[in-house]
Amino acid sequence: MRQNSNLYISPFAATRILARQLIRLRQQITNLQGTRAQIRGVATHTQAMYANTSISAGMKGASKAMAAMNKQMEPAKQAKVMREFQKQSAQMDMTIEMMSEAIDETLDKDEAEEETEELTNQVLDEIGVDYSSQLSSAPKGRIAVHNKKVDNASRTVTPAAPDVDDLEKRLASLRSK
Repeated sequence: MRQNSNLYISPFAATRILARQLIRLRQQITNLQGTRAQIRGVATHTQAMYANTSISAGMKGASKAMAAMNKQMEPAKQAKVMREFQKQSAQMDMTIEMMSEAIDETLDKDEAEEETEELTNQVLDEIGVDYSSQLSSAPKGRIAVHNKKVDNASRTVTPAAPDVDDLEKRLASLRSK
C-alpha cells in the first residue's frame, strides 16, 4: 500500500503535536483557575460593597432617629430640669435636717441630757477616767457663729456659686421662721 507522503505524520511529529497541545491545555487550565480566582474576588468585593451600603442605610436611619429624639427631648431643657431637681433636692435635704434637729431638740429635754451625762459619767468612773475635772473648764452649750463675723484668721470664706448663695439665703430664712 502506498500512502500519500503529504498525509503521513511521523510518530515523532505526532508526539510533538500532542506535547504542544498538552502544554496549551495546561496553560488554559492555569488561565481558567486565575480567572476563577478573579471572579471570586470580584464576588467577594461586591458582597462587601452591599454590606457597606446596608450599614450606611442603617446609620442614616439611626441618625434620623437620634435627630428626632434630640428635637423631642431638647437637651438644654433637660439639663435645666436636672439642675432644678438638684437644687430642690438640696433644699429638701436641708429642710429635713433642720426638721430632724428641731424634733430632736423638742424630744430631748433636760432629763435626757441629764440621763446621758449620768450614764457617761458612770461608764467613765467604771473605767477609771476622770474627765469631769478636765471638762469643767470647757464651755457648755451651743456656740453661736454668725455668718460674716467669723475671724478671718481662723476661717476664710470663699466666694460661692450663685446657687450656693441662694441656698444660704433660703437656709437663713428657714432658720428665722
